[in-house]
Amino acid sequence: MKLISFTVPCYNSAAYMHICIDSLLTGGDRVEIIIVDDGSSDETGAIADAYAAKYPDTIKVIHQENGGHGEGINQGLKHAQCPYFKVVDSDDWVNAVALQHVLNRLEALEESGGVDLVVCNYVYEHDDRSLLSTIRYKNVFPENKVIGWEETGKFRPDQYLTLHSAIYRTEVIRQSGIVLPKHIFYEDNLFVYAPLPLTKKLLYLNEDLYRYLIGREGQSVSEQVMMKRCSHQIEIAQRIFDLHDLNVISKENPKLGRYMYHEACFMLVIATVFTRLNRTKESERQLKAMWEHCYQSDPIMARKMRYNLLNFATNLPGSLGRSLGLKGYWLAHKIVQFN
Repeated sequence: MKLISFTVPCYNSAAYMHICIDSLLTGGDRVEIIIVDDGSSDETGAIADAYAAKYPDTIKVIHQENGGHGEGINQGLKHAQCPYFKVVDSDDWVNAVALQHVLNRLEALEESGGVDLVVCNYVYEHDDRSLLSTIRYKNVFPENKVIGWEETGKFRPDQYLTLHSAIYRTEVIRQSGIVLPKHIFYEDNLFVYAPLPLTKKLLYLNEDLYRYLIGREGQSVSEQVMMKRCSHQIEIAQRIFDLHDLNVISKENPKLGRYMYHEACFMLVIATVFTRLNRTKESERQLKAMWEHCYQSDPIMARKMRYNLLNFATNLPGSLGRSLGLKGYWLAHKIVQFN
């Protein structure tokens, strides 16, 4: 039984995509692999086609004009045929043993209707293959037990659900109606956030499934690139702020609402930090416009998030705010060592 549709967005990934695809192939006939060639100018498309020819029952290839990472996810979701859906970036990979354990558990659960969201651990690895840190969720979710949000614990300040940790039920994502923007980076945060109100049954598997490569030159999470693309951070933070009414969600499901506030607030912090570090008049103008937008959209929630301790500190005017933003960045870097 095919269980998980893995989508692999690829743009000029010829040098390393085989590591990702080979790791997914260890799932055998229980996985579907959708490779999206996002208008690559190297041999990415040809490599993808060769894989599809060799594994026609497992791999399908979509060739598209360049639309960015988000459009790759959109197309993967459109063509996915399995009960569960996961994105794996072309420079990342999955652990073969952990994948088998996850597939075994999902297969057993399908008889009872499955779950809406599966959470697994992920591991930061440098491009020299040195292990940096593992992100786990044992303090938030009981292990290997189907629960609702009311049974979850509290997320630490450095803990978030990410593209790397989340496996959604395909139908849940489709019901959310999320369509990711083209040519905008960091849209994966929007992808993870949008379906959350539809998740009723959760499962945490204490498996180090996803291996997240960091340190590759030009990577979207490198410090210099994030500063350069701070307008993308602002765009995504605004979309997340606008997407759901957290006041309504918090009344219906307090723990879910608390987590979604935690996530939305953090996205505003990240947008603020990298905009302040950019140190240009244009970036400061964009940051001001972001907060004006939030106040117009929901003034009470905007004020609550603006005066959250981290946001308040990083939004202070002038050199003091930039200094606190820099300290906040290095604290985050120390916690997760993300580049």
